[in-house]
Amino acid sequence: MSDDTAALPATLAQIRDDFLELGQQDRLQLLLEFSDELPALPERLQGHEEELERVEECQSPVFITVTVGADGDAPDVVRMHATAPREAPTTRGFASILAQGLSGLTVDEVLAVPADYPLTIGLSKAVSPLRIRGMVGMLGRVQRQVRALAAERRGGTAPAD
Repeated sequence: MSDDTAALPATLAQIRDDFLELGQQDRLQLLLEFSDELPALPERLQGHEEELERVEECQSPVFITVTVGADGDAPDVVRMHATAPREAPTTRGFASILAQGLSGLTVDEVLAVPADYPLTIGLSKAVSPLRIRGMVGMLGRVQRQVRALAAERRGGTAPAD
């Protein structure tokens, strides 16, 4: 795991700290609470789920998309949107953590989030490694979409992963 937590945006650092202050069982309860708090898709995306990217790393059907500088936001502000079934509370909770933790950050802040952030919130013993990989995959896809959108806004192309 990376030790570069100083660069972690405040929202994600607070989420991490909230998890780490709890015992394993309570961490699972907090994850379930995040599951219930997954923000709804914006109206313009409802019924247009084909505009979202499937997160293949997740066992459950999770779909994400990001915007940069949309809906009246500053030009470099990121918003993450996700859908995940209620029957998949772990995955839905991970999507909610990222949607809440990344939305409102700048492009640079999102891209600076360490790829191993999901490993730092203390759930590795409570959920399967496959589920943790799903969250890592979700974060990676968000960052890839952000890089592509930022490059598009600058008139260039995104670097290959």
